Amino acid sequence: MLQELQQRISDVEHKVQAACDRAGRARDDVQVIAVTKYVSLATTGAALEAGLNHIGENRWQDVQPKWEAYHDKATWHFIGHLQTNKVKDVVGKFAYIHSLDRLSLAKELEKKAAAMGIVVQVFLQLNISGEETKHGLEPDKLFDLVREIKSFEHLRIVGLMTIAPYEAEPESTRPVFRGLREWRDRLNAEGILDYEVPHLSMGMSNDFEVAIEEGATWVRLGSILVGKE
Repeated sequence: MLQELQQRISDVEHKVQAACDRAGRARDDVQVIAVTKYVSLATTGAALEAGLNHIGENRWQDVQPKWEAYHDKATWHFIGHLQTNKVKDVVGKFAYIHSLDRLSLAKELEKKAAAMGIVVQVFLQLNISGEETKHGLEPDKLFDLVREIKSFEHLRIVGLMTIAPYEAEPESTRPVFRGLREWRDRLNAEGILDYEVPHLSMGMSNDFEVAIEEGATWVRLGSILVGKE
């Protein structure tokens, strides 16, 4: 298992480096999140042993045994849709939440983080593609949400996130990723916050190379990196 995993990690690393080279970016600008939602506890442990120290998961009930076994060995990213009533399970365990898309969720995150005396790093999820099946804020509502939550002392907006449609030809996803980058740049130019929002969480196994070319700083890789078992 470890040998196969190391080969996949090597293959992904070459693709990430090549995408950075094409875009004229430094390799250090891009972080890889290993998405372990479809793999076992053992495979997750092997991924950590192989040096993948950023782990992404979608649902607390699925990640719980993995987090309990390995919580101190990785930085944990919550990347799925987060129901308000599940906030209590997530805050304090995941360093980053990639799917903040509504004020009610922001309020609950702030409430729980304040009670724990911590700051949660969040990405605002935008539905750039406009697909009805996708979660995420409508892009033209981004500034309003940021104005609503800018005073929340226990949330730090570190980036924007989106999920592109699955395309047989990854090049077709480029407008989605470019759109997210442009909204991030507009947000910073607007000056609503008193700090810069640096990150873009975008790109998965099928399209991460295009996402990197368009400015991704975090890519979320599952099957191509850790397999499916």
